Amino acid sequence: MTQATGSPSPRGAAVGRGIGIGLMYGLWKPRVLGAWRVPASGPVILAVNHSHNIDGPMLMGTAPRPVHFLIKKEAFVGPLDPFLRGIGQLKVDRTTADRTAITHALGVLEKGGALGIFPEGTRGEGDFASLRAGLAYFAVRSGAPIVPVAVLGSTERRGRLISALPPLRSRVDVVFGDAFEAQEGARSSDKGGGGRRVGGSGRRTRKALDEATVRIQARLTAHLDEARRFTGR
Repeated sequence: MTQATGSPSPRGAAVGRGIGIGLMYGLWKPRVLGAWRVPASGPVILAVNHSHNIDGPMLMGTAPRPVHFLIKKEAFVGPLDPFLRGIGQLKVDRTTADRTAITHALGVLEKGGALGIFPEGTRGEGDFASLRAGLAYFAVRSGAPIVPVAVLGSTERRGRLISALPPLRSRVDVVFGDAFEAQEGARSSDKGGGGRRVGGSGRRTRKALDEATVRIQARLTAHLDEARRFTGR
């Protein structure tokens, strides 16, 4: 598993996925829709709406692949610090350009892993209304496709035993959308007709990242609206 100062461990993330499966399916009743849309291999970014603290663990336990999440440094306190590092999660300082977190996140993608991001930056309404540029940067820099994920039902009701959590054994929907590229024209076709990703070759100017952020927000919002209609939530 990951060392305290090392890069995130794929083996650690796999252990974290196992823990997530046990906890999420043991405490609640996740309904997972569209998991087949997550590429089976290769780099991918899972962009998740964020309205409750269980949204990250819920995705870790329901995604078809181990996920390395960018998590605010405030969560890495006490025994949670070595635990979160050990299961391959990434500590990020949201108040600055955290170069260590950026390097480790890009490293996950370079090694063909799955990176989990809350593109809103912090817990809120979970509606993708305010996106930070970090998601666009990672997608454009790495060339990895983005899969939108809607976690629905985590804030509908409060539990009787622990009011900060959804009621035990209640249903939480996790809806995966179609993968897409951050920049238009990011895929090109070779003579054989197959598509290939232009990994890391996209424009990274401020204007290009702003345009990519607008495109990403539109796709994420559309997925969330569709997921709500489909699930009735």
